[in-house]
Amino acid sequence: MFLGRFAHALDAKGRLAVPARFREALAEGVVLTRGIDRCLSLYPMAAWRPLAEKVSALPITDPDARNFRRMVFAEATDLDLDGQGRILVPPELRRYAGLEREALVVGMDTAIEIWSPERWQAVEEVMEADGAEIAQRLASLI
Repeated sequence: MFLGRFAHALDAKGRLAVPARFREALAEGVVLTRGIDRCLSLYPMAAWRPLAEKVSALPITDPDARNFRRMVFAEATDLDLDGQGRILVPPELRRYAGLEREALVVGMDTAIEIWSPERWQAVEEVMEADGAEIAQRLASLI
């Protein structure tokens, strides 16, 4: 289970330290890909496989499904943590997410999101302003 928010620096090579408390769950490897909200999504293999199967099952005749498949798979990369618990974030994914020197690593239960501090700030502002309304709209789904 991935919970919490952690600030980390990216080094000059684009390596990002994964919080120590997350590393054991990622020991079998990870997949890093584009997130939906201009962040990155990091999945342990156990969570990636079922998601990849669902995305792959989307109908290829549907243009939205094709584009979603492209979004998920075209920039995806499988990675292993190095000996210091870091991942190498490819340049194209760093550009997509607006990552430069700093990143926020956010636990999302079964996966991890990686955010630029500026984009995370915008998300926090929405959550603070609209949190009660969002919860009310989603209450029937929980």
